[in-house]
Amino acid sequence: MSGLERSGAADLRFPGTSEMARRMRAYPWSSISMGEPDTWPTSLRTACRICLTSRFPMIVWWGEELRFLYNDAYLPLLGSKHPALAKTGEEVWEEIWHTIGPMLRSVMASGEATWSEDLLLPMNRHGYWEETYWTYSYSPLHDDDGTVRGVFTAVSDTTERVIGERRLAVLQDLGAQAGHARSVTEACRLVARVLERAGLDVPFAAIYLRRPGSDEPVLTATGPEGAEPHPLADGPGDWPLREVLDTGRPVTMTDVAERFGALPAGGWQTPPTQAMVLPLAGETGGRNIGVIVLAAGAGRALDEAYESFLGLVARQTAALVNAAVAYQLQQRRAEELAELDRAKTAFFSNVSHEFRTPLTLIMGPVQELRGALAGADARVREDLEVVHRNGLRLGKLVNTLLDFSRIEAGRTQARYEPVDLSAVTAELASVFRSAIDKAGLAFDVDCPPLPEPVHIDRGMWEKVVLNLLSNALKFTFDGSIRVALRGDGEHAVLTVADTGVGISEEELPRLFERFHRVESARSRSNEGSGIGLALVRELVGLHGGAITAESTEGEGTTFTVRLPFGAAHLPPGTSSRPARRRRSPPPPTRSSRRPCAGCPMTRPPGAPGAPGSRGRPGRSPAPPGRPRRAFPRRRTARPGEPGC
Repeated sequence: MSGLERSGAADLRFPGTSEMARRMRAYPWSSISMGEPDTWPTSLRTACRICLTSRFPMIVWWGEELRFLYNDAYLPLLGSKHPALAKTGEEVWEEIWHTIGPMLRSVMASGEATWSEDLLLPMNRHGYWEETYWTYSYSPLHDDDGTVRGVFTAVSDTTERVIGERRLAVLQDLGAQAGHARSVTEACRLVARVLERAGLDVPFAAIYLRRPGSDEPVLTATGPEGAEPHPLADGPGDWPLREVLDTGRPVTMTDVAERFGALPAGGWQTPPTQAMVLPLAGETGGRNIGVIVLAAGAGRALDEAYESFLGLVARQTAALVNAAVAYQLQQRRAEELAELDRAKTAFFSNVSHEFRTPLTLIMGPVQELRGALAGADARVREDLEVVHRNGLRLGKLVNTLLDFSRIEAGRTQARYEPVDLSAVTAELASVFRSAIDKAGLAFDVDCPPLPEPVHIDRGMWEKVVLNLLSNALKFTFDGSIRVALRGDGEHAVLTVADTGVGISEEELPRLFERFHRVESARSRSNEGSGIGLALVRELVGLHGGAITAESTEGEGTTFTVRLPFGAAHLPPGTSSRPARRRRSPPPPTRSSRRPCAGCPMTRPPGAPGAPGSRGRPGRSPAPPGRPRRAFPRRRTARPGEPGC
């Protein structure tokens, strides 16, 4: 055969103009065990043509030595190992032969194909131990006699996808820490623990924050925990913390080993040699709050994608630290407001104690004058009613403030007993029927029997119900007021709903705050201290329950109180024996009516029989020099009375 004929035949066996096609045509095949291509089995020549004409990375392994044939699409995967044409497989992939060698031999021996997906194969193809992942299949190649003589491989390098997904998971893990940190130090430690779990991507991390009152960066957290490398005595120096903190520009370092020796490797076989020192930006363009050091895993080159990932880690860290700073500021502000609230309550409590005695001495003569001047001029009677009504209002405020002070000081003496809550609530609600009828409103009380008793302190529950009904009457001008009680699983649920003026969406979150009033709300009177609903929430909380409010401005408001059945939620020793079921009480008489929420919860000063009153037969005033006891007994009043 002439040279031209041999060249044409070679072009048919190794078609195309690719680099590997030219190399195969020029290779001295007779110098190795495979022999001249003319002697190759048809299956081998076919496999070579498929391999060379494909744009997908492919390999043909042939013979007992598993000689290595590949196409142009496989060249980037070889790295510095190219050219490797016709070399033995063990010679080409010595570092991973302990993994792929047995797989190839099993295909040669059994004739059965294999499949590997995202298999980790550490390689040294670019001058360092590289973390790579591969998906490939080994398929048997038969000669003309049907004997397995080689292996055909289609291979895909999935390293970028696997590492990209892993880095995305790290960023998601960092994002999941949002809202968990209650301090700056805790935020830094959370970040360090997340990065410690991501050792292959960030084998070492150190977070430095500004020292309060200075610009000195201070180590706050490291990952792994306790890893704190110190610069070598004869090395180039420490991390450029101040430079990054002052300039706000990241610095990439390639001499980490020379500076600190061997840093934690994060599970890889060699320690990191590169790192980035990045600034932690302050909130909304403020000055940098610190610096984070992130070492790059030795298994991957610190390329643009890697730097972008580390930059995102720094930004996530800064966001978590800034959120912790904001939380601490908010917490400090809340504590200051709470302290002011406590101081205000304590002040009013002390003042209330001082008010009780003179208020008692005032209300006694006022009550006497009301009786003595019953037939006096209308103007005189009207002035006396104003004095009396405001005295009652002041008495209620005094008692409510004292209730608050006792609750805050933990001196509330609650005594819980199991009661028929439906009967108790219906009885309390009936006190308001005459006042609601007089206002021209419909009043619906729906309190069917509950499946079991509810443990309550009767006095506290009375204040809860009457306060809610008082509010409903105060802010409802037409329509109806509804009181309903029902069982809901393990809770008794009370709802007090009205069709009144409603509450704006902006005011709802502050509805149960102490001393907060909705100033612009239309009401039957402007009286009110802004502590009634706050007291209701405290009293419901003492019962282990919760209260919520729903409202639409112009349509009405619904308050919902949930109390648990049973006594397991109550403090030990505060629950009395079960009460016997009582029959429904008769309609209330003037002497048995309970006070409405518009009246003081205790007997007001100056009422008949109160200290200082000289109008009740059989009771003499206190002896001279002995102080009269303020509000010693409870009184009853009906809605619509002066001062209600």
